[in-house]
Amino acid sequence: MRADGVDLDGEARLVDALVGRASRILDAGCGTGRVGGELSLRGHRVVGVDIDAELIDAARLDYPDVDWRLGDLSTLSLPGEEFDLIVCAGNVMPFLAPGTASSVLTRFHDYLAPGGRALVGFGAGRGYDFEDFFSDVDSSGLATVGRFATWQLHPLTPESDFVVALLERPAAAS
Repeated sequence: MRADGVDLDGEARLVDALVGRASRILDAGCGTGRVGGELSLRGHRVVGVDIDAELIDAARLDYPDVDWRLGDLSTLSLPGEEFDLIVCAGNVMPFLAPGTASSVLTRFHDYLAPGGRALVGFGAGRGYDFEDFFSDVDSSGLATVGRFATWQLHPLTPESDFVVALLERPAAAS
């Protein structure tokens, strides 16, 4: 795909632009490590989590210096860990077990540093409506600070078939 000119690093470039050098980043639903691996190459300290052991194995092969972990985002336990940014790309949210999206977003809140941000992107028509997502965001304690239709930050419109949400944990402890 890269040889065909497909932009495979757009998510990582956006994340990189939103944080300082050597930031702590959680790649939630990391899959084969495409986003987290690129962020690691850009000098960030990345932890990647995915529920699929085969995908974690592939990530470890391609990016052996990254901390890849097998785990379920809805029951994620990272005691004592805090992140400057969480990225959740690749349609992870609609693929979660039914009814767990709200708990995943609450865990994102809990693992973000105060003032930390999350970037979540997924497509429409996959069983998790954008309106339901933003309602779950509101319930999680995160604040929505940006709603976009692409990773290049085009405006979200009623016709958009993809959403990229920029979320933030308020700086005051909550």
